[in-house]
Amino acid sequence: MGKPTGFMEFDRKTARAEAPAERVKHFREFHVPLSMEQQREQGARCMNCGVPFCQAGADIMGMTSGCPLYNLVPEWNDLIYAGNWEEAFFRLKKTNNFPEFTARVCPALCEAACTCGHYGDAVTVKENEYGIIENAYEKGYAKAKPPRSRTGKKVAIVGSGPAGLAAADQLNRRGHTVTVYERDDRVGGLLMYGIPNMKLDKRVIDRKVDVMREEGVSFVTGVDVGKGKKADQILKEHDAVLLACGAKNPRDIPVPGRDAKNIYFAVDFLSEVTKSLLNSDLKDQKYIPVKGKNVVIIGGGDTGNDCVGTAIRLGAAKVTQLEMLPKAPDARADGNAWPQWPKVAKTDYGQEEAIALLGGDPRVYETTVKEFLKDKNGFVTAVKTVRLMSGQEEKTGRRTLEEVPGSEGTIAADVVLIAAGFLGPQKYVADAFGLDVNERSNIATKAGGYATNVKKVFAAGDMRRGQSLVVWAIREGREAAREVEESLLGYSAL
Repeated sequence: MGKPTGFMEFDRKTARAEAPAERVKHFREFHVPLSMEQQREQGARCMNCGVPFCQAGADIMGMTSGCPLYNLVPEWNDLIYAGNWEEAFFRLKKTNNFPEFTARVCPALCEAACTCGHYGDAVTVKENEYGIIENAYEKGYAKAKPPRSRTGKKVAIVGSGPAGLAAADQLNRRGHTVTVYERDDRVGGLLMYGIPNMKLDKRVIDRKVDVMREEGVSFVTGVDVGKGKKADQILKEHDAVLLACGAKNPRDIPVPGRDAKNIYFAVDFLSEVTKSLLNSDLKDQKYIPVKGKNVVIIGGGDTGNDCVGTAIRLGAAKVTQLEMLPKAPDARADGNAWPQWPKVAKTDYGQEEAIALLGGDPRVYETTVKEFLKDKNGFVTAVKTVRLMSGQEEKTGRRTLEEVPGSEGTIAADVVLIAAGFLGPQKYVADAFGLDVNERSNIATKAGGYATNVKKVFAAGDMRRGQSLVVWAIREGREAAREVEESLLGYSAL
């Protein structure tokens, strides 16, 4: 513990965000990082607790508390305070293949479980992680380190999201020959096209992928395994196959009027904008236009918020975000004690921008869609809504949501974006390999493992787990890589 009184001497300080009125003019990342001296002070705040919940990754009341990767948080906080940035990088990389991603998009489960946050402000773990990895690139610590020898074993990884990339990184380090197949035109999967550029600059992904290429990983884009490239061909050419295709089957809103024009899934909206941004700085206009329009977003999660921020940057006149659940409390409820994940209200960057520029919070709570109204040409004109109230099933005691009689209303809508989550992986990949699926339509694997019902085929990430966080995908990729290596060699050093 570098400074025993650090948590009392220094206040929590985070990166300054560019003002909403300025940052909506561009799609760049908009936080100004802390200086190295400020970062050292933040590292000094770490208490080096006897029980560091920040790195526990434990399940408490059905929610994850602390980092699922078991990051050695107190160790690298102490190293930052001591000014030993190189060793801090090596400690961080022991557990996390991609701190450049998690430092930008992870909701910081570690900070929610920080002991400092019990009665005060948590340590800036996410900020410190950002400082470590960006300094490592600047100083050359993060340069390519190819394996010294090869095992002769060939592994195919289908999908280049965080799970697939993590597995590829692990297996390549051990000297296996790894080929990653991606159906899109760029590597990154969810990271590339599911997350807006202002949250995760795509140059950050390219930077890491270039390092992996130097280390020997092969990337093949524009190949849709299960359609363009046959499953049996992949199996014939490789000693093991790991499927990490994500859960991209979006949940629909099957109500009257769903066939109206200008209703889109959020993932398609975000993907098109990012692709146009990267290809032409939006000049080709190959994205869903929302300028001057009333945009209704159905879904109150992170993807819904990303749609809010993206729509504002594209010039939407008004943005409304519908959320079925009631607004969370502003402080922890009695039944949500630390170190559980705090179920509290959060106003994210997109909502901040709507409040600052469009005159109010875009969120409408306890509301769902009853019908999409359309004009004579079939274009959506409004969303018919109804208020919801919480109920309870008599037999199970489970909470239900019931319509409030007489609470119907309408919201003008020129464009509707459905951000209601995902139902699992797209079925054709499972069919192509002859894989079993579970009751949630995810790929079924052996209990506690990643092997499927088909010999030498494994599955990991959202495809196996269901829609989840980037940090969980990385953990799944790492664990799956160990199991793949065990199948190849009879043991694993991962």
